[in-house]
Amino acid sequence: MSANLSDRENQDSSPQSRVERQMQGMGKRARAAARHMAAAEPGAKNAALFAIAEALISSRSSILAANARDMREGRDELDTALLERLELNDKRLEQMAEGLRQVAALPDPVGGITDLNYRPSGIQVGRMRVPLGVIGIIYESRPNVTADAAALCLKSGNAAILRGGSEATHSNQAIAACISRGLTDAGLPADAVQVVETTDRAAVGALLDMPEYVDVIVPRGGKGLIEFVSDNARMPVIKHLDGVCHVYIDDHADIDKAIAIAVNAKTQRYGTCNTMETLLVADSIAERVLKPLSQDLRQAGVELRGCQRTRKLLGSGVKPASDADWAEEYLAPVLAIRIVDDMDQAIDHIETWGSHHTDAIVTESVTRARAFMRAVDSSSVMVNASTRFADGFEYGLGAEIGISTDKLHARGPVGLEGLTSLKYVVFGDGHVR
Repeated sequence: MSANLSDRENQDSSPQSRVERQMQGMGKRARAAARHMAAAEPGAKNAALFAIAEALISSRSSILAANARDMREGRDELDTALLERLELNDKRLEQMAEGLRQVAALPDPVGGITDLNYRPSGIQVGRMRVPLGVIGIIYESRPNVTADAAALCLKSGNAAILRGGSEATHSNQAIAACISRGLTDAGLPADAVQVVETTDRAAVGALLDMPEYVDVIVPRGGKGLIEFVSDNARMPVIKHLDGVCHVYIDDHADIDKAIAIAVNAKTQRYGTCNTMETLLVADSIAERVLKPLSQDLRQAGVELRGCQRTRKLLGSGVKPASDADWAEEYLAPVLAIRIVDDMDQAIDHIETWGSHHTDAIVTESVTRARAFMRAVDSSSVMVNASTRFADGFEYGLGAEIGISTDKLHARGPVGLEGLTSLKYVVFGDGHVR
């Protein structure tokens, strides 16, 4: 018997057990904090946001020192793009603080009652917007996400458990200290936003296995992370896997508009999920569009891969595109181009190879534009605008927790309203049924 007891004690003291207990403790504290946050007044939440912003600026030296340590430790393991995302400086800290102030200035969605109407029985029925509860967020590289996620969860009346990447652990903990201070100064529970301290990967698995404490998970990072979270989470996930975004240039397009939109959609920034990865062009307009457009793209250093018709039109400088190219999210200066017969074929291509993230049409035909918007099943569909506008800030949400390509609950950029739900409320005056 003593041997069995000893075995259990050894199991309980294993690193994985310790991490699981740590995460369970965070979950319990987050659930308790969520009840306070759901009832928090807008003034208290806004005061916390301003206090966190002030703490970020006043703690500038310690945050930048922590970030410098992360940068030193990551220099031998991280590529240039990841290091660029990881780095903080004075300007980025100011942007983080300003982001918090902007969220504070947004209308508070919690407690609003809509659709209130009388029923024949005399009762009034409406719907009230309420927080989701506890939100778990798993993300990589960018320490600014720690502040952004905290701000959106706080303002929407939720509690949050944040698990950043191990490459940013010192930066995230320095930012977490500012968040805790701001919550406390505003009289809100410090446990409303908790940042996981351990870099043990078992913490992610434990977080995904706590449906009794965590109501929804939001992964932000590469496809591998998002697939892992989607496959293993025991609670709903707000996510998108790929950003295979298209621009279709219709035969009713304005040529100058089409070229400007396509260049911007591809080259304004390469490593984002709303960057165009495939260009579709109607056959009857292809020569007038693709010849000048290809020159602009090549000048920008973009490698072109095309279908047979594209290569015949533009020459051998265009590499042949395969099926793999149509499905690829390059996140790099590479563009796949296909000449299509008409809009129907463009829509078929998008449905076959797209990721339901963001797709655009360039056309002067209102009829074509409306048909495209109805037929393309993506979280954002644009007319005569660059796909790079698919962003919470650009949509007037203030900021976003991520982008969802799911069809239930939140879809597209997820801001404050996407972090809330609706419940029915009923008003009576002694009514009985």
